[in-house]
Order: sequence, then structure tokens, then C-alpha cells
Amino acid sequence: MPSDAVLYQAAALCLTYPDDDFIARLPLLRQAAPQLREFTDHAAVTPPQELAAHYVRVFDFRNRHSLYLSWWHDGDTRRRGMSLVRIKELYRRHGLEFSGEELPDFLPAVLEFTARTGDTSLLTEYRDGLEQLRARLTDYGTPYAGVLDAVCATLPTTPAGVRR
Repeated sequence: MPSDAVLYQAAALCLTYPDDDFIARLPLLRQAAPQLREFTDHAAVTPPQELAAHYVRVFDFRNRHSLYLSWWHDGDTRRRGMSLVRIKELYRRHGLEFSGEELPDFLPAVLEFTARTGDTSLLTEYRDGLEQLRARLTDYGTPYAGVLDAVCATLPTTPAGVRR
């Protein structure tokens, strides 16, 4: 398990809809993942309804801030279906069966998978999409950008001149 496992699990929780369970976990998240403190401090002082409305505005209306990693690589094409099947197969190879309500490429699910298995291959493979999402969240001015900053900081950089 990578030393960043706690960060990945905490980031997964921060990137899901902020329900009552999330609010209750904020003190633990703040303590466990200091890299996310800017976001957790913001979430702690923001009224729950406002936090939920902000999440919906940021992530639920357009693909511009999509939390689905294959969308960044494949868009809405037939090729995306094959990517989703491949991700499910990767989960199975690690003894995990994906049964969530979301698609298997949902970033919080991928982060939880990474935290549980130590396999960073999906985050590395979709690094370009994560960087695009991070940049768009930063431009949008949302505290969620800090969560992506922390996740991206754990991943290897692409050497200059190398294209994925």
C-alpha cells in the first residue's frame, strides 16, 4: 500500500457528494490528510446546504468538470465503453468487484481502489485528464481544485518531450 493511501481515501471522500456522513467525517479527514486542509477547512465552515449546492454546480451540470476519467481520454465515444470494461477487469484482478452506483472510472472510486490496493496505474494512465480537471477547477475558483492539487502532487511527472 503506498504511503499516499490515506490521502487517496480522504480525497475520494472529499470528491463525493457532501452528505451528512461527509460532514461528520470532516474532523477525521482534516487530521488524517493535512494536504487537504484548505478544502476541509472550507467545508467545515460552509453551511451544508451551500456546500451541497456548490458540489452540484461544479460537478453535475456539464462535463467541463467531469469526475469520470475515461471521459477525459475517450469523450462520449464507443471507445469509452471498452475503457470502462478494462477498468472493471483491473478491479477484478485485485479481487474487488465494482458494485457502485457510479461508473468504475468515477474518480472517487478510482481513488478508493488506489488506496486499497496500492495500484496507481489508473491515476497514472489518466494523469493528463486529472491535470485538465485540476486546471479547470482552479480556473473556476473552487476549493475542489486543492483536492486535485494534492492527488496530482503524488503522481510521477511526465518527462519533457514525452507524449501520452
